[in-house]
Amino acid sequence: MTNSEQVQGPAARADAPPEAGAGARRDWAWTRLATPIGPLLLAATRDGLVQVVFHADERRSRRALTRLEQFFGGPPLAEIPHLATAAAELTAYFAGELRTFTVPLDWSLSSGFHARVLRALASGVRYGDVVGYQDLADRVGEPGAARAVGAAMGSNPLPVVVPCHRVVASDGGIGGFGGGLETKRQLLALEGVLPAPLF
Repeated sequence: MTNSEQVQGPAARADAPPEAGAGARRDWAWTRLATPIGPLLLAATRDGLVQVVFHADERRSRRALTRLEQFFGGPPLAEIPHLATAAAELTAYFAGELRTFTVPLDWSLSSGFHARVLRALASGVRYGDVVGYQDLADRVGEPGAARAVGAAMGSNPLPVVVPCHRVVASDGGIGGFGGGLETKRQLLALEGVLPAPLF
């Protein structure tokens, strides 16, 4: 797979800039994957999948790639093995054939409390389940941090794979979502949490 379009059917958010990298150049690569929720930009390093960007049109992709190039200290390579794995697993997920992602994750675009919350989400909330913001705060030992959990969801550099769409409001609503509420509804419907749309 190369730094080009991959059309197979189907980062923080694209607007959340990663902080400057640690200085040393790191190898990375990217691709764009067509999905039922729109194009996703996938970026990976030799450590694993590092970013998923929703609604990855040309403009949004260009902005995300510029930030990644600055963060990793240089231009992308043509290919990184974890990128092909991520694309294949996401394709299977959207086809209803995969419930658990196994692609390694590179957490370098997340740190501190946000990283703790996102890791707890990734390891503890399965396909077809949901969790409340307060419940997730309790899981990481920060019972007063429901709002901060919401901020962590908004900063998630690995949406879909790290399933921030599974975090919902305590009043029964679906809560917010960096990829847009319609995208969140589609993902929850795919997992059987919400009824599938009629059209």
